[in-house]
Amino acid sequence: TIRRSKTIKLAYFDQMRENLDLNMKAMDFVSGGREHIDIGGKSKHIIGYLRQFLFTGKQAMAPIRMFSGGEKNRLMLAKILSQPANLLILDEPTNDLDVETLELLEEMLVDYTGTLILISHDRTFLNNVVGSTVVMDGDGVINQYAGGYDDYLIQKQDSLNEKKAKTAPKIKPKSKPDSKKLSYKQQQELKQLPDKIEKTETEIGEIQLQLSDPEFFQKPESQDALIRLARLEADLERYYEKWSELE
Repeated sequence: TIRRSKTIKLAYFDQMRENLDLNMKAMDFVSGGREHIDIGGKSKHIIGYLRQFLFTGKQAMAPIRMFSGGEKNRLMLAKILSQPANLLILDEPTNDLDVETLELLEEMLVDYTGTLILISHDRTFLNNVVGSTVVMDGDGVINQYAGGYDDYLIQKQDSLNEKKAKTAPKIKPKSKPDSKKLSYKQQQELKQLPDKIEKTETEIGEIQLQLSDPEFFQKPESQDALIRLARLEADLERYYEKWSELE
């Protein structure tokens, strides 16, 4: 059950731009038709505010239908960041943004004092902005890791290594599992586990290598790779636990 606080003021960035009225002037879309808006307790002229988002005075008075995809995203961000919200949800805010606008957005979000929830494929952007990363690790499990995406990968690998160290069987010379205590099915399962572990670790390494390239997240198969990685890591943990149980 999710309970919503009565004090929450939510602002949401929609990557599909469904809230845009293409016939409206940019300045009216952001200000609601007012010449001045309140930003952080200070009154600002709407054209001056839009200049912060790299819009000229002429663009501020132009209809939104004249804007490119990146300019529309910039305009939506300008509107959202002008609202007195204490919870921002931004869904893929970096789509179509140029480098200058992206740097501006990063600065504004770092200075934001409320709660920020980001959904983004841009690893560098996440690393520069977020303080924690929420990851769906498969099997309905959701975990939170400190830091950005790269920090998550490091912590995930450290956790996996720790579990492997705890569950890996100690290899002793001339020592064999006491197969007499195991059923035939269990003996066969124990015999197959090393190959399963090796293949799973190899595939995990291959996917992690793909994920180390930020451009990979621009590809449609990136989401499938993340889901596959979560499943493989869950499988690997299960294999080691089973090995420890049977050995």
